[in-house]
Amino acid sequence: MADVKIGIMGGSGLYKMEALRDIEEVQIDTPFGAPSDALILGTLDGTRVAFLARHGRNHHLSPSELPFRANIYAMKSLGVEYLISASAVGSLKEEAKPLDMVVPDQFIDRTKNRISTFFGEGIVAHIAFGDPICQNLAKVLSEAIASLNFPDVVLHRGGTYVCMEGPAFSTKAESNLYRSWGATVIGMTNLPEAKLAREAEIAYATLALVTDYDCWHPDHDSVTVEMVIGNLMKNAVNAQRVIQETVRRLSQNPPSSDAHSALKYAIITPLDKAPSATKEKLSLLLQKYL
Repeated sequence: MADVKIGIMGGSGLYKMEALRDIEEVQIDTPFGAPSDALILGTLDGTRVAFLARHGRNHHLSPSELPFRANIYAMKSLGVEYLISASAVGSLKEEAKPLDMVVPDQFIDRTKNRISTFFGEGIVAHIAFGDPICQNLAKVLSEAIASLNFPDVVLHRGGTYVCMEGPAFSTKAESNLYRSWGATVIGMTNLPEAKLAREAEIAYATLALVTDYDCWHPDHDSVTVEMVIGNLMKNAVNAQRVIQETVRRLSQNPPSSDAHSALKYAIITPLDKAPSATKEKLSLLLQKYL
């Protein structure tokens, strides 16, 4: 199987696009269990792309149940170097209205019960995560959105994504706390996904699709599942066009990324002293350093 350089993480609606050709499903086994679903491989304007429905194609996995390590490992095993995360989010700022798109550049991690590293079991690694988004990939994504000139959709470049545990939505006190921190949007899925992508040396950027104003806005109803799904459906075609245009630009001019060498100075344990079983388990991530 030829390497697939571009991966898309999001809802199953993203890969149901007419332009996708030569579609195949691939079941991938990983040392961290099974991914959320089979990966969908297809050709988009001549470029092979891998899609993964983050919650499963029937949306049967809650945010806390997502097999984050298996999902990222599966993408890595295909050869993915650039990963775009399409995610529904609530807005924490007046100017980021429902149906707008945000390409954040920072995260705040408010998750509680998620394993956030591939490492341990005798190998210690500390990745740099001060800039959690690959800025070069985010630039390509932002320029793709801007070029499409969507009516009534504003692109917000930069901003902070708060990742909460869920599955319940925020209290008003929490929502206003995050607003006081200057955060832009809130969601439940991008962490530890982004941390694991960095450990896997995959460039990562987020396409945040605003569906609601969370629960802080005095003039808008608090977020409900019905509201989220309704606005996601409205934005589905736009999101597909963004993915298609971003893939086109990436295939023509793939950007450099510091993420592609993230482990170079991150691994503390001398690998010649590390347990063989752990080295074998992580061989896909460690192979160029062994």
